[in-house]
Amino acid sequence: MGQEEDLGKNIVEKIFESHLVYGRIKTGSPVGLKVDQVYTQDATGTMTWLQFEAIGIDRVKVPLAVSYVDHNMLQTDYMNPDDHKFLQTVAAKYGAYFSRPGNGICHQIHLEQFAVPGKIALGTDSHTPTNGGMGMIAIGVGGLDAATVMAGAPFELTMPQVVKINLTGKLKRPWVAAMDVILEILRRLTVKGGVGKIFEYGGAGVKDLNVTERATITNMGAELGATTSIFPSDERTKFYLAAVGRRKDWVKLEADNDAEYSEIINLDLGSIEPMIAQPHSPDNVVTVKSLTGAKIGQVCIGSCTNSSYQSMRSVASVLKGNTVAEGVNLLINPGSKQLYQMISKESLTSTMISAGARMLEASCGPCIGMGGAPGSGQVSVRSYNRNFPGRSGTKDAFVYLASPVSCAVFAVKGKIVDLRKSGIKIGKFVEPKKYLINRNFIIPPKKDTSKVTVIKGPNIKEISVKEPLKDKIEAEVLLKLGDNITTDDIMPAGSKVLPFRSNIPKISEFVFSGIDSTFSQRANAAKAKGGCIVIGGENYGQGSSREHAAIAPMYLGLQAVIAKSFARIHKANLINFGILPLQFRNPSDHEKIAQGDMFVIKDVIKSMQGDQTYAIENKTKGFTFWVVSDLNKRQKEIIIKGGLLPYTKK
Repeated sequence: MGQEEDLGKNIVEKIFESHLVYGRIKTGSPVGLKVDQVYTQDATGTMTWLQFEAIGIDRVKVPLAVSYVDHNMLQTDYMNPDDHKFLQTVAAKYGAYFSRPGNGICHQIHLEQFAVPGKIALGTDSHTPTNGGMGMIAIGVGGLDAATVMAGAPFELTMPQVVKINLTGKLKRPWVAAMDVILEILRRLTVKGGVGKIFEYGGAGVKDLNVTERATITNMGAELGATTSIFPSDERTKFYLAAVGRRKDWVKLEADNDAEYSEIINLDLGSIEPMIAQPHSPDNVVTVKSLTGAKIGQVCIGSCTNSSYQSMRSVASVLKGNTVAEGVNLLINPGSKQLYQMISKESLTSTMISAGARMLEASCGPCIGMGGAPGSGQVSVRSYNRNFPGRSGTKDAFVYLASPVSCAVFAVKGKIVDLRKSGIKIGKFVEPKKYLINRNFIIPPKKDTSKVTVIKGPNIKEISVKEPLKDKIEAEVLLKLGDNITTDDIMPAGSKVLPFRSNIPKISEFVFSGIDSTFSQRANAAKAKGGCIVIGGENYGQGSSREHAAIAPMYLGLQAVIAKSFARIHKANLINFGILPLQFRNPSDHEKIAQGDMFVIKDVIKSMQGDQTYAIENKTKGFTFWVVSDLNKRQKEIIIKGGLLPYTKK
């Protein structure tokens, strides 16, 4: 895969070439890209905007920036509303759109209002690839990456492999949905299957999927560990853009017939049946029929994955004339205020309410642990994207993931059933030619910002910056972990923790709290002695893009994470905050290390600027082992400076 003129181009190459600032579009090479759109959400956005403010730029330099409020909607005290006011005033000050609380989930709104085929967007949320359903490159990043891009810097990444998923056939509607497609892909490839890759969907089967169905699939590409996922921009894309009043934004975008890919995966849509992910991982997927008869206690429908008009209409058709089973709690969160208004006008909300559903605000809600927690040991089936332990707000809950149609049928039956034998009729969905359009909750940028004052509540503290890298690290292994540690494990979310997102000293008290409640206290004690080191296994840092999983450990004195492999966004966040991401040269060395071991790493900077091989002396056990890094020139400079913020302000 390269840039040779005589070779056909895939969609990714076409978009990257039109946005290339520096580098070569060659797998494994660093490339710098011009970015068209940046958007933030409130759980990560407060820190992003504080960082942007610290850089000292008077206005965002990207063509379009949006600040959304969708995660921290509970207002049990002053902290969340204070942050909402900060986000509104900082957006006004620096030239960004502001989506008010209650307007909906950032990805759903962005798809409706701003996503454009052929453009590049960054979002401070791992599910930003939702917009790949529109035919755009949309990548989830840490907040500091977003801040520096808004300040005018190109976005740099290592060029991923481009893998084609070749779709054929048609879905067996109405029982099989887009959610079943991505669950089947997760079953095949696992949560590590997309690391270092972009998935580009093609083939005749693409025409069977509308834009919001495509968006469901690209949304959960994040669970594969993929950099992003993308569909072509075709006649179905044009139909959707016309329906949401943005026909002028459409451009045709497809791969050349002779385009090259690093790999091609074939998938017959007609072979897919209703699927479900079991606890506690999105790739623990089996067929729905294999779990027939399993009792449930809660059902949640919505989130950025499945809160479209199509999802809501299909759910309403299942619930019409039926009643939610005794002992089942059904919660529904539509994706946007605009969508909410549309289904209300069509009496679909009335149908849901009369069946026994609890209608929630248009927000992330239970998906991020903001309300809607299951009962102790309860089985909850959700049309969401993640089922990590404790993410729901209840540590011992058993969370399953399934399509909205499956969830609705299960809610009526009170158990998991084979949809095709349920006896429940599901209405045929016809894509609307015109959506209800309402932009009154989106505040556009101001031309004159001279009289705008940024308002900061008492919970908003100054940002934390790490000191420059030292050439010798002597630190204790404070925690040893296994494979697939998530950012939820490192920095929990939920209503108790997230209000402190703009207060790093306070939020740092919760680092690894679900795994080791003493970690923060022990890290503070170790900080004065040189800091600490964390040991991980494969895929360390999978899941959410939340950079607090790097900022708070940095604040506690974390010097390095040594793991077998890293998830992309978290690795970038570690680098951005001056923490060394090191990998075992020999993975079996992981087994020789114990929590409490004292490590000495000498000649750190020399090793980094050399072959990136580091000798680590385990003083406790009396042996030496080797680790490596794969940092490019810019990443080395960032870590040496102490992080991206001091690097940017150099």
